[in-house]
Amino acid sequence: MPGVHIVIMGCGRVGSGLARALARAGHSVAVIDRDPASFRRLGPDFHGEQVLGMGFDRDTLISARISEAHAFAAVSSGDNSNIIAARVAREQFGVRTVVARIYDPKRAEVYERLGIPTVATVPWTTDRLMRAVIPDGLISEWRDPSGTVTVVNVPYHRDWVGRTLTSLESALQVRAAFVVRYGTGFLPRPETVVQDGDAVYAAVLSRDVLHIGELAARSPEEGA
Repeated sequence: MPGVHIVIMGCGRVGSGLARALARAGHSVAVIDRDPASFRRLGPDFHGEQVLGMGFDRDTLISARISEAHAFAAVSSGDNSNIIAARVAREQFGVRTVVARIYDPKRAEVYERLGIPTVATVPWTTDRLMRAVIPDGLISEWRDPSGTVTVVNVPYHRDWVGRTLTSLESALQVRAAFVVRYGTGFLPRPETVVQDGDAVYAAVLSRDVLHIGELAARSPEEGA
């Protein structure tokens, strides 16, 4: 996808790594942190924006050009700060793609109920965070030994909410394996309807992953 603007809260090891990776990929990046010394982690070759302040403060977010942001990643060292900032970005500034890093996985279900995708500290790498904020490729969760079939987390367009999962499967030519809703997984039925916040995992042919990612990002009104 063409370069977009991404706002990152937290310039620790994860945040700085994500910022550098996104910048190298040609995206515009603004990094927020309350400690000016943390920006040293970005290195001399980083040419994105460095914004000093709290990531859930409106003025700080405005300085980071949150209104132009394609995505917002809250990856500071505080669970509560990350969730508050992610909610402000989504609810007050209308950023559709948000992700919050958490340290306490027991809180995941609560956060999922708020509609905020969360990523745990240990299992998630910079690459997976990039795929969460830049959905031009799907996150591969499992691949068969031959590499032919892949299970992916489908980044479907918000307009699929309220429609049957079978219609999404038909449009994308995938087979839904399971759905995670409010932190709990279940096997979908023919009458299952996509709800806001659902994480849909589907089996796809590995060769079609990029194409399906592009189709999934479209509104159903645009056609597949």
